Amino acid sequence: MNMMTQPVNPAHGYSPEEWQTRVDLAACYRLVDHFGMCDLVSNHISARIPGTNNEILLNPFGMMYEEITASSLIRVDLSGNILHNPNPEFSINLAGYVIHGAIHEARHDVQCVAHTHTVAGVALSALKCGVLPISQSSMRFDRIAYHDFEGVALDADEKSRLVADLGDCEVMVLRNHGLLACGATIAQAFNSIFRLERICQTQMLAMSANTDLLIPPSDVVAKTHKQFGINTANMGKAPTPFGVMEWPAMLRMLDRRDPSYRS
Repeated sequence: MNMMTQPVNPAHGYSPEEWQTRVDLAACYRLVDHFGMCDLVSNHISARIPGTNNEILLNPFGMMYEEITASSLIRVDLSGNILHNPNPEFSINLAGYVIHGAIHEARHDVQCVAHTHTVAGVALSALKCGVLPISQSSMRFDRIAYHDFEGVALDADEKSRLVADLGDCEVMVLRNHGLLACGATIAQAFNSIFRLERICQTQMLAMSANTDLLIPPSDVVAKTHKQFGINTANMGKAPTPFGVMEWPAMLRMLDRRDPSYRS
């Protein structure tokens, strides 16, 4: 049986849909850690529970990403109420709830929101120029949202401005703060945050050479973005959203290293 669709063990007490979401979200945490995008116990990746409009899963604040398992995730509603916490010694982080709760409430097309504080991401977030189309990967996103820094995201009144700045974009640079990506699936959100991180790493490395950057003409940038939109890299197969094809391979990699995220 494909482990990705393995039914829930009834002992867990979760629906098959929620359990699958828990497994995929735990995998996403492990992948973010594996690729060097975690910030000790800070940051969050959230996922909407299928079949609900106002319930999401968040990490226990105080656990490293490499510790996250499917059963350790905390279920909360969009008002910030904890509905199920399998680890009473942990709770949720308010800043994470403010950011993630706001997006899940406003964007019903989004299942997963990933937020990081990587060195390259934070460095780029402090540049007035933002993301520049200097690499093929950076042309994948035709629009990148930006949100100005207002302090640690603890104030509920920031939610409306954050959501307005995000609009319908897939990714956003939080000025002087970090990166954010959202997706219709956990696989898509992971792929977007991974690609945005690599874009930032490439740009910061190129800018450190202290020489003129080579930026392709605008028509080439537009053409490249259109080519990404067709997503025909998987020749002979119907186009799939970015991240969907890669996800089984990501899970196989995790299973080879440490399958405990599934527990």
